Amino acid sequence: MLIKTIFSGFGGQGVLSMGQTLAKAAMLEDKFVTYLPSYGAEVRGGTANCTVTISDEEIASPIASEPEFVVALNQPSFFRFQNLLPSGGFMLYNTTLVDGANARGDVEALGVPTTAIATELGSAKVSNMVMMGAFIAVSNLLSFEHMMKNLPDILGGGKAHLLKTNKDAFQAGYDFVKKGEK
Repeated sequence: MLIKTIFSGFGGQGVLSMGQTLAKAAMLEDKFVTYLPSYGAEVRGGTANCTVTISDEEIASPIASEPEFVVALNQPSFFRFQNLLPSGGFMLYNTTLVDGANARGDVEALGVPTTAIATELGSAKVSNMVMMGAFIAVSNLLSFEHMMKNLPDILGGGKAHLLKTNKDAFQAGYDFVKKGEK
């Protein structure tokens, strides 16, 4: 297994945090991981993206020229990164900020109202965790139970006071996808 994912959006949306969260969780499951962040000079408000590659074997290159998954939190990222997906790839996007009407017909696309869900939970700042829950539900790359159990270690000590909100957001994104599949 070698799975490449690009997370993308504006700086300040938690794009790089999403990549770090996935990378740390995969390492805790004894997977090989690369994490490659990229962001504009302005950072907050500028463009940001990162590539996370997860494998059962050593990884030769962190570059994801043909990722299996793209996660787009804003419209410019949606347009830019959907073109990197090969036919049959999967695009997850935030319907609160992205109009997915122009999604390519040869890729799977799923819109999740991440900002709206996070706002209902009390903080738009956890919209990235809503999307992370949705991503885990779609990709099945890592175990949901493993992620929930290890979230305190994955997020680190600096965000421990926000743990309940982050867990609720992760659960809400996961449930959004799973309930939609029934």
